Formats: sequence, structure tokens, C-alpha cells
Amino acid sequence: MSDKVVITGMGAVNPLGLNVKITWENALRGVSGIGPITQFDPSEFQVKFACEVKNFDPEGYLPPKEVRRRDRFEQLATAAAREAISQSGLTLEEDESGRVAVIVSSAIGGLRSFEDNIAIAQESGPRRLSPFIIPMFMVNGAAGLIAIDEGYQGPCFSISSACASGADGIGMAWVMIRAGMIDAAVVGGSDATITPFGVAAFDRIGAISRRGVDQLNTPQPFDLHRDGLVMGEGAAILVLEKESRARKRGAEIFAELAGYAATADAFHITAPAEDGSGGSRAMRLAVESAGLNLADIGYINAHGTATPLNDISETRAIKAAFGELAYDIPVSSTKSMTGHMMGATGALEAIFCILAVRDKIIPPTINYETPDPECDLDYVPNIPREKRVKAALSNSFGFGGHNAVLVIKEYN
Repeated sequence: MSDKVVITGMGAVNPLGLNVKITWENALRGVSGIGPITQFDPSEFQVKFACEVKNFDPEGYLPPKEVRRRDRFEQLATAAAREAISQSGLTLEEDESGRVAVIVSSAIGGLRSFEDNIAIAQESGPRRLSPFIIPMFMVNGAAGLIAIDEGYQGPCFSISSACASGADGIGMAWVMIRAGMIDAAVVGGSDATITPFGVAAFDRIGAISRRGVDQLNTPQPFDLHRDGLVMGEGAAILVLEKESRARKRGAEIFAELAGYAATADAFHITAPAEDGSGGSRAMRLAVESAGLNLADIGYINAHGTATPLNDISETRAIKAAFGELAYDIPVSSTKSMTGHMMGATGALEAIFCILAVRDKIIPPTINYETPDPECDLDYVPNIPREKRVKAALSNSFGFGGHNAVLVIKEYN
């Protein structure tokens, strides 16, 4: 029988805080991470607000020379990984370096560095490009740099499945540990897409809330008046280990990663399947992979983007997966506070599920004001809820029809 896969470390840098402790405190307080865009001048943009990481100083984690050689998404991932590894106390015995994987996923990669260097090439010529531009914008850059920083020589890669990237990376590490390919993994996601091109591109497809900066009660997942997502950024990293290894070294175990499943809608490149069939199958398969029953699930951290199509589709998916049980399961969207962190969002939401299981409390969906008749589940509106959660689902659905679902379970 395979070892259980357990979580021994967590790290996060995101719009709610620069570490997991502050992030969780702010999530339970219902703090919004939204504010005016400060990373560029948005005066010519319809969208002038986002959920930015605030007061982040990369030189607190890296020497100045290295800071200049890493894109913001890589800097954020480095900081989150340092926290997770430190909390875990992950150490390497002799000849163990090849048994630790680094899987840090991203939907977009180093968009800021890409944009900046295109402008440099156009204005000053190709010889002015940074010689570090390729490792600064390649999607696998964060994974490679963390492996170099820490000396981990096991499998090292990035999964790019749009907004399911972080969750798929965690799920792949689960598969590899259970298969005996590795003993531990530093895994998660990072994205930093609050750039002129990033904001303009998501706005052009009609995905972003266009409310004025003085109307900050957005995003509104599952609310009747929701009008789109809010761009976010950040990184979240977990340390996963096979149970026997973690117990042998006396590590604190926060929860078990008990299951994972992924499906494709095969429907549309940006819109979710209207009936939620792809998400529904992913949830059922994930619960089955964990050896649980549907009735064992006590909380769902929804993808919950606050776009009109996603929230209806996800509601239908939950009802198709759970039947009448769906009405008894608390569902919340923490994107109402963090914004949509793209490839990082699934990893941070997995952390929220771990903490909900550990602390017996469910984070809320803030900005929820007016029920939508087509979104008729229990969305934990506006205030957290104390409840023992034996097992939780974390849903991550992405452009391209990607669906990834993780199962977080009490460790016992």
C-alpha cells in the first residue's frame, strides 16, 4: 500500500499578506486585497484596480544582483518557497537530493520582463536586450531557480494549464510520490501578470470587472451583480512528503493530500462547459481517488472567479457531482479577497483548504450581497464559519477547459 502524501510546509506571498499566517488572518477577517494599480500608470485603461502584492521587497530574500536577474513571478515564488521549506524543516540526507522534486507552475511566466524587453528592443535595438531575458520569462524559470537555490536534483518542471496550473502541479507531485518516483516535493504556483499587456488582454476578452476604483466591492463571486474577475498576483508553495519520511524526521504534519483528478471540458477555449460536466467529473474522480465518499466532503473552495459564466457553470458542476448533498456543503470563493492569481491561485486555495481543515473554520466569500437564482448553494457569505472539516475540495478551472481538483483531508 502506498504511503500517504502529507503536507509539512506552506509558504505564500499574495495580496492578503507576505506569509501564510498574515494571509490566513486576513482571509478570516474578510479583508479585500483590492486597490488602485500602482505597478504602471492605468490612466488610459478602463480597469484601474487590481489585487497587488503590497510592500514586497525581493532584496529581503535575494541579493541585489540576483533580484535583477529574476522576473517578479520568480521573486515571489522564491519568497514563498523559502517560507514553506523553512516551516517544513526539509533537509537532505546523503544521496537524497535526487528524491526531491520542484514543480512550480505558472500560467503566463515572466510577462513583465517580456514586455519590458520588447519595448527595449523596439526603442534601442536588439543588442540592448538583457542576456537574462529567456530565463526571466520562461514559464519553468521559477522551478529551475528554486532547485538551484536549494540543491534539489529530482524532477524539476512547470505545468502550464492556465488557471489550473498550480493545482495540477500539486496533483502531479501527489502522483509521483505515490508511485515511488520521489520522496518529497516543493510544489505550487506563481504568476505576476498585473502589467499593461496583461490587464489589457484580460480586459479585451471581457473577463475583468470594470467598476470604478471608488467601487471596491468587487469581485462578487456567485452574486447576481457580479461583473468579472479582478487581476491578482502572488505565489504559494507547499512541501509534500511521503508519510514515512515525514514521520521519521519528526516533521509537523498539517494535513493529508488525499486525492487529485483532472479533466478537460473539450468545449471552448475560454468559456466553461455550460452544464459543468467537466468540473463535475473532476470532483467525482478526485473524491474517488481519495477513497472517500461524496458525503465525506465538508467544504469546497470554489474556483469562483465572479465571471457570469464560470460561477453558474461551477454551481451546476457541484450539483451534478453531489446531487442533493450539494446544498449541505459550504462553498466559498477566496478570490473575492485575493483576486485571481492565475497559475498561483490553485496553490493558495489548497493552502486555504489545509488551514480550514486544521483550524476548523471556513473562510468567507466577501462582497456577497444579492443571491443569484442560478447560483443557489451555500456560499458562506461575508463572514467565516466555524465547522469541523474532515475533507475539503479545492477546485481550479482554467481557459482551455482544464479542470483540476485536489482533496485535502484531516491527517490521522
